[in-house]
Amino acid sequence: MSKTITAILLFVFVILLVLIRFYEGVLFYDPYLTFFQNDYLYIDSPRREIAKLVSFTTLRYVLNSVISLAILFVVFKDKSILKFSALLYTLAFLVLMVFYLYFVVNPMQEDYYLFFNIRRFLIQPILLILLLPAFYYHKIKN
Repeated sequence: MSKTITAILLFVFVILLVLIRFYEGVLFYDPYLTFFQNDYLYIDSPRREIAKLVSFTTLRYVLNSVISLAILFVVFKDKSILKFSALLYTLAFLVLMVFYLYFVVNPMQEDYYLFFNIRRFLIQPILLILLLPAFYYHKIKN
């Protein structure tokens, strides 16, 4: 793959991540978007449809994960990195979703900050931000 094509693909994938973030209020059902924008430590958890919330959170995680995996593949062009990352994304989803569901079903004000951060890992491409420098460091060390 030429450097020009690599740069164009990276640009397109990053724009896709930005568009998901920019249109999150339109594309996804998430009553916690406005909840966490306000003074959430002092107000009650919003009303929510749990099945709808979980399905849209899963959809967002899958979209971010697929785009993130594409970025990792374009940058490193290594199938082993792609397989390892896909496994990591799957395990992270399973673990984070268990905690996410607990906090959605049992909302308590003292847990809002922890819930906020777990939710952040599910709806934003934070794993990509962690994996890119980790794999780069691994690549230059070998």
